[in-house]
Amino acid sequence: LDQVSTSMTINATAAILLAFYVALADERGIPRNDLRGTVQNDILKEYVARGTYIYPVEPSLRLISDVMAFCGEEVPRWNTISISGYHMREAGATAPQELAFTFANGLEYVDRGLQAGLQLGDFGPRLSFFFAAHNDLLEEVAKFRAGRRLWARLMRERYDADDRSCRLRFHTQTGGSTLTAQQPLNNVVRTTLQALSAVLGGTQSLHTNAFDEALALPSEESALLAVRTQQILAHESGVA
Repeated sequence: LDQVSTSMTINATAAILLAFYVALADERGIPRNDLRGTVQNDILKEYVARGTYIYPVEPSLRLISDVMAFCGEEVPRWNTISISGYHMREAGATAPQELAFTFANGLEYVDRGLQAGLQLGDFGPRLSFFFAAHNDLLEEVAKFRAGRRLWARLMRERYDADDRSCRLRFHTQTGGSTLTAQQPLNNVVRTTLQALSAVLGGTQSLHTNAFDEALALPSEESALLAVRTQQILAHESGVA
C-alpha cells in the first residue's frame, strides 16, 4: 500500500472505504504518512446527476469536511475529494455548464472546510477535479484552459488563496456517452480525439474508454488498446 496510489471512485461511502484502507495499512504496519490516493467523495453531484447518495445533504457534507480534517492530520498525502463534472456532462450538461456546476460544488466544499475550522492552505492544495472530454476538440481544449484560469481567479478573489490552492489539478475521462454500439471501432478515433483535447488542456491524469464500452465491459483487447492510445499520445505525438 505504500508503493501505489489508489483512486477510489466512491462518494456516499467514501469515509467508510477510506477507513477500511487506513485500517489495513495499520494492520500491515505501514505508516499512514506513506498512503497515497484519492477518494472521489463528491456527494453534491450524486444529488445532481447520479442518485447514489445515502444520507441527507447536511450530514453528507459534514462527512466530507470530516474526511478533509482527518486526512490533513493523519493521511497528509491523500487527495480527500475529486470534484466531478464528468457525471453531469454525461447526464446532458454542456461544456460551459460542466465547468459552472463543478466549480459551484467546489466552492461549497471550500466553504464547508473553512466553516469546520480548517486552514485553506492545508486542504486547498489537495483538492482535485474530474472532467469529461467530448468530441468538439477546440471547445474541449478551451474548456480545460478556461477552467484553470477561472478556478485560480475564484480562489484568489474569494479566499485570497496562495498559488498551491489556486491550481486546478484535474483528471479527465473520455466521454462514455459519445460512444456508439454501431461500428464500435470508430470509437477508437473518438476516444483519441477526446484524449488529445485533455492533454492539450493540461490534464494531470487521463482515462481512455475502451471502444466496446457501448456494448459490454471492456475486453482484454479493447482495454489494452485504450492504454496504447494514451502511450502513443504521450510518447509519439509530441503533444505532451
